[in-house]
Amino acid sequence: MINYLSKSIIPIILLIIITYGMLAERKVYEWFIEGAKEGLDVIRRIFPYILAMIIAVNIFREAKLIDVLNLIVRPIVNFIGLPEEVIPLVIIKPLSGSGALGVFTDIIKEFGPDTKIGLIASVIMGSTETIFYTITVYFGAVKVKKIRHTLWAAIIADITSIIMAILMVNLLIQK
Repeated sequence: MINYLSKSIIPIILLIIITYGMLAERKVYEWFIEGAKEGLDVIRRIFPYILAMIIAVNIFREAKLIDVLNLIVRPIVNFIGLPEEVIPLVIIKPLSGSGALGVFTDIIKEFGPDTKIGLIASVIMGSTETIFYTITVYFGAVKVKKIRHTLWAAIIADITSIIMAILMVNLLIQK
């Protein structure tokens, strides 16, 4: 019964909204059409930003720039205690959620979910954001050009998440 209800929840909600709109004598269909038009306008506005981000991420991955960045950040990463195997995840996560999921899957397959590396990767995967993708999509949708404060706040939040992931996993493993 719960399985059926969980699969039916969205159609049930839609049916309730439509029924309420009809009983309240609202123009449900016209509002739906207006919303669809606005949605298409948003897609039209943000598509160039999304396309540019996808191309940039693919160039970044195909040119093997992750390996170069890995070498550059290795001293900092060793200082904060982040395993070197997790560096590619930390680098790709701000750029691409799907790319990060691929890197994360490789880490879990190679090291396992219950290892220190797997646990740190899991916490990082769940607590950090795809900063550049999110900024590109949302700020592009509302035509915001000045993003510097948002970008720095998001980067600091991600760095904090990474450091806390290391600290929390190390704390839990010691017990």
